[in-house]
Amino acid sequence: MNLALIGYGKMGRMIEQLAVARGHHVVFQVDIEGNEQGQALTRENLQTVDVALDFTVPDTVVRNVDRVTALGINMVVGTTGWMNRLAEVRRLVEQRGAGLVYSSNFSIGVNVFFRLMETAATHFRDYPEYDPWIYEIHHRAKVDAPSGTALKLKQILEKAYGGREISTASNRAGTVPGEHTVGFDSEADTLTFTHTARSRAGFASGALHAAEWVRGKKGFHEFSEILFG
Repeated sequence: MNLALIGYGKMGRMIEQLAVARGHHVVFQVDIEGNEQGQALTRENLQTVDVALDFTVPDTVVRNVDRVTALGINMVVGTTGWMNRLAEVRRLVEQRGAGLVYSSNFSIGVNVFFRLMETAATHFRDYPEYDPWIYEIHHRAKVDAPSGTALKLKQILEKAYGGREISTASNRAGTVPGEHTVGFDSEADTLTFTHTARSRAGFASGALHAAEWVRGKKGFHEFSEILFG
């Protein structure tokens, strides 16, 4: 495929390395500098692109999706922190007849973790002596807190618990790629479940998997649909 990278930080560079290793071509890349108002997302710059991958910042996602899908180009959005505008982005994609895959986390391991927490929550909800909680830590440069992954876990637990508010805590420090823990605590014992990212490679690999899948397809898709049907 011919790929465009919108956002050329650490994640963008990791995706580029893996894409080239898998036989793809990165024909365009741009970071925030040079695309402050979306001015780099033109037909001329993207004319040979099959799929564009967005790893930018929350405030730019809707604008980027608007410009890219207007050119008939499919997208993968790995940026987090914009889910309050999910319906707006869905409407843009469907109106343009484009294809888009989004996720709070493109790690395959994390998506399995989501499913395991759905099961755990359905078992614990019948035992009020166990209180659920979520904790996550990421590197100091991560913009959103709680992370998109923590918010997804919160959504999963709150759904299982009938809308009960789930205690969620975040920390930003150092260079931690990402760690998420879900706990169920009682006077008698505590169970904890943790996913630890060792590097950004898992996120990049999942995003490329999504790009390979969405090429030539239409519709608005969450990454778990691809993984689990």
